[in-house]
This record gives sequence, structure tokens and C-alpha cells, in this order.
Amino acid sequence: MTEIDAKTDALVPAWLTLPDVAEELDVEVTRVRQLVKEGQLLAVRRGENRVLMVPAEFIGEGRIVKGLSGTLTLLRDDGFSDEEMLEWLFTPDDTLPGTPTQALRENRGTEVKRRAQALAV
Repeated sequence: MTEIDAKTDALVPAWLTLPDVAEELDVEVTRVRQLVKEGQLLAVRRGENRVLMVPAEFIGEGRIVKGLSGTLTLLRDDGFSDEEMLEWLFTPDDTLPGTPTQALRENRGTEVKRRAQALAV
């Protein structure tokens, strides 16, 4: 798990601890850790205590936002670090419009994945 810098941290509007994510998803914390390990969810270490946290926008309506796992896989395959993935997912893109995370939450995952694939070129 990566510890992120203040610039990237500031891009993310809200964070959840792993127990908070478990409660939102109605699963055990061990399952959340497994999702992170499998790359279906992105967690980074934050703050003085280096607590593992997940961007709150990755969770919606009791589940992981549709399209997030596939987008994370594409970005990892493109060689992105966890911090670079967060930066890309939370940086506004005028062509979307909004951030890739907002687009995923609005069920516009195809557009997000198309942009993620284009990064590899």
C-alpha cells in the first residue's frame, strides 16, 4: 500500500477507513482487505498514523462503484502507481466532463475506460 502526498490527498474529497467500507458494503473487514489485495478497490495509507483508507466516492449504494475495478486494472496494466491512479481518477477532465470518478458514479464507465486505454498508447 502506498502513502500519498498532500497534493494527491487534497484531490480526494472524502475518505473511508476499511471498517467504514466494510460497513457500507455490509461485509467483514477481511473481505475489504481481500478486495484491496485483488486490486478491485484502491486503498492508500494516510495521515500520521498511516491508516489504510479508500476514497469515499469509490463506494455507492452499498457496493463498489460500477466500472471501478476494471478501470483500476487498466491503469495498473498501463504502469500507474496507486498514487498516479488516484491522481488520474480525481483530476477533472473537460472532455468527460468532470473527474473519471464522477463519470464512473454516473454510469459512464465506457468513456472512462476508453480514456484509460488511450493512456497506454
